[in-house]
Amino acid sequence: MTRAHLYRLLETPDSFAGRSLNALIGILIVLNVSAVVLESVEEINAQYGHWFHLFEIASVIVFTVEYLGRVWSSAEDSRFGPGWRGRLRYMLTPMAIIDLLAIAPFYLGFIVDADTRILRALRLLRVFKLTRHSTAMDMLLTVIRNEAATVASSMFVMLIIIVLAASGIYLIERDAQPDAFQSIPQAMWWAAVTLTTVGYGDVVPITVLGKVFGLLITIAGVGMVALPAGILASGFSAELQKRRAEYQLRIKESIADGEISARELEKLREQAHSLGLSDVEANVILQSETIAAPSVCMHCGNPPFSSTPGAEHEIPESDKSP
Repeated sequence: MTRAHLYRLLETPDSFAGRSLNALIGILIVLNVSAVVLESVEEINAQYGHWFHLFEIASVIVFTVEYLGRVWSSAEDSRFGPGWRGRLRYMLTPMAIIDLLAIAPFYLGFIVDADTRILRALRLLRVFKLTRHSTAMDMLLTVIRNEAATVASSMFVMLIIIVLAASGIYLIERDAQPDAFQSIPQAMWWAAVTLTTVGYGDVVPITVLGKVFGLLITIAGVGMVALPAGILASGFSAELQKRRAEYQLRIKESIADGEISARELEKLREQAHSLGLSDVEANVILQSETIAAPSVCMHCGNPPFSSTPGAEHEIPESDKSP
């Protein structure tokens, strides 16, 4: 297998073999996470621990081969460049680090004497490998990355409000409840659970002024907690609209010669899948764009944007802009 072919299989799975390989790796990741969860049950681990260990070895072999294959074939990506420097740049990318962390706990068990329960829990990091194989998780990470600055700003404002709320309840309740509100840092627990509207009830104000203050903080918390959720929801909507527009642009490029061939249609389906669009949504966009596209040029009678030699569009002088 050539390096370019391996790169297409792993990084741009636009063939049946590539999609099948990535689907199998995704299933293996889900099974690994499930195995880690089941291993935490002592009765199940005592009965099937040997099989869990064999499954772990087989999974690590697959993930190690996948990681090494991605590092080796990364030289095909122009973003990183050839040679060991390019591969090093790839190894420092977030997804490559996640791939490394997914197999690191297994090899760490041979190097350091660590608690097996800790190493077992670290294997749960493999769930983040699904971001490479799931368009939904890929969209989630894209939205979080795009809205990181806005979400960070809202979290910073919430942190300020927590400090102010803790200071206020400390001044009001410290004499009535010296054990619960003996300092501002200790009062931050109450401020945090109140602002997030969780309200565990283990620490509550007992004075009238403290209850009124707590009511105001709870009301403020409703809006503050909803703010990051609204930002992410708006980001999801914008990202989905962006992907729809990208798919529409690719459809227009495919029908530029007046028709969509079977090869182009299959390519569009693959692109819709990579963009995270459902088959129904992709078909609706495809039909709307196909209907909206003119079959012939209104000036010369040739297909729009025709690539046929000698079929250039002649626009009358009267229709040209001055």
